[in-house]
Amino acid sequence: MENPVQTMDTAHFERILLARKDEIERRLKKIDTDLGTLKSADSAERATEAENDEVLEEFGQVGEEELRAIDAALDRIAKGRYGQCMKCGEPISIERLKAVPHTPFCQDCAASH
Repeated sequence: MENPVQTMDTAHFERILLARKDEIERRLKKIDTDLGTLKSADSAERATEAENDEVLEEFGQVGEEELRAIDAALDRIAKGRYGQCMKCGEPISIERLKAVPHTPFCQDCAASH
């Protein structure tokens, strides 16, 4: 079965993925900077800052996971396998790729994953 993404310009998705990757890397750099700032001497403020740091660390983890998924999608583009489900091998719908350009799974496999 012909992959519908192969009939369209995968460069479009590559540009989207690279732009998202750049955005995430900028955010992660800001998170690292924010986490590295000096903390207040006031104990109540330190407690609030610690809670904020936990949230920032969580955002950082989510960003790192998305970066790995984007890098894997860029690798699939380079290998000519972008838009093909990594589980069943069937084409991933264009609509799904537009919504989640780094997805490795078709809708059915993602639902059962």
